[in-house]
Amino acid sequence: FTCVPIGRFIAWLVCSLLGEAVCGEVEMASSQIITQNQYDVISKVFRQADAEETGNVDSSLVPSLAAKVLGPSIKESETHLVQYKAELRGDQATMSFTDFVDFMSEIMMETNRWGNLSTKLEGHVGFDSIQEQIRKKFLKRGFEFNLMVVGESGLGKSTLINTLFKSKLSRTSSTPGPHEIPPTIEVNSVSHVIEEQGVRLKLTVTDTPGFGDQINNDKCWQPILDYVHEQFEQYLNEEVSITRKKVIPDARVHCCLYFIPPTGHCLRPIDIEFMKRLDQCVNIVPVIAKSDTLTLEEREAFKQRIKEDLAFSGINTYPKAYGAEDEEDAATNAKIEQIIPFAVIGSDREVTVGGKKLLGRQTKWGFVEVENRKHCEFSQLRDMLIKTHMQDLKETTDKVHFENFRHDRLQQSQNQSYPGESNI
Repeated sequence: FTCVPIGRFIAWLVCSLLGEAVCGEVEMASSQIITQNQYDVISKVFRQADAEETGNVDSSLVPSLAAKVLGPSIKESETHLVQYKAELRGDQATMSFTDFVDFMSEIMMETNRWGNLSTKLEGHVGFDSIQEQIRKKFLKRGFEFNLMVVGESGLGKSTLINTLFKSKLSRTSSTPGPHEIPPTIEVNSVSHVIEEQGVRLKLTVTDTPGFGDQINNDKCWQPILDYVHEQFEQYLNEEVSITRKKVIPDARVHCCLYFIPPTGHCLRPIDIEFMKRLDQCVNIVPVIAKSDTLTLEEREAFKQRIKEDLAFSGINTYPKAYGAEDEEDAATNAKIEQIIPFAVIGSDREVTVGGKKLLGRQTKWGFVEVENRKHCEFSQLRDMLIKTHMQDLKETTDKVHFENFRHDRLQQSQNQSYPGESNI
């Protein structure tokens, strides 16, 4: 019986499963292991840049060489990573071949799109089924999405939510016949489980006080900010708990629809101050409520003025403020950014027009159809929230807003536990 080091055994096993294409290894000074094929690709690119065969290249060429090694599949975020890593070595005028190989090894450790460095399989392995495995697992568990609506009373916040999900989700008056949405007096969250073609979604809608309705509106945003931070605090407590749950309940607000009254002029000072404080902890999507009260010309001019106010005030809105992972996402986000703020109309009542039942509002001068893109931008808003960006809204909440909260809270706890040395 011969003892074989566990590392060599694993290498043999991987080679057996994936084929000889991954067996050649080169060990670098940084203790990173790359395949012979990867080494050859890196070497070829380096030699082309080192025409005089000095064994060194100008450090300013390193980012472009790395991009050439990775190939056209490199993402924008990876380009920034390459640039950042290159700047860390900026004190060197030139870079040797060994250092360049180590540099590329570091990049490969932090990315998963290697382009020309990817290893080609010599046959079917089966890990392409992982997508189906993930789908089945999450379908059994179900999905969660937490939506907050913010704006003054009477803008149709509850009606729009009911229209978005085609269900009676938000509170409305139980009085028969025509009714109005009652103003809320505190932050209220209502959860629903809705299902569509086997996909189960737990949707939590948080209705907020009609801020700005009082004579004194000083710090009227504080109850809402307190609620958002409270959800972060609860999630953090579960995350750092010794006996935490297998699946941590997620009550963090994933998206905030901010309702702007259709004044046709500009954002009010209270809107700007509110969103300035809100954008630090939640994804803001501004919408113009009851946009059918504006003409098409007034609506476009109002949208442009709002964009200018948001930019001038430095308010971060979703998705513009958080970038994109690749060109496809960037193109989709660019289209959304052109539309924001969404000019919407809400109606949870069906009206028969031409023998068809449609969601909309009947007026003396005609019928306003909610889902008609020529009448309003409700459909674009629904597509973004549900069809294209729901998962990204959740990930941005987790990776950006919650991560910032987590960092600040743990830093604060550390400073309290280990105060600095006294100067006395």
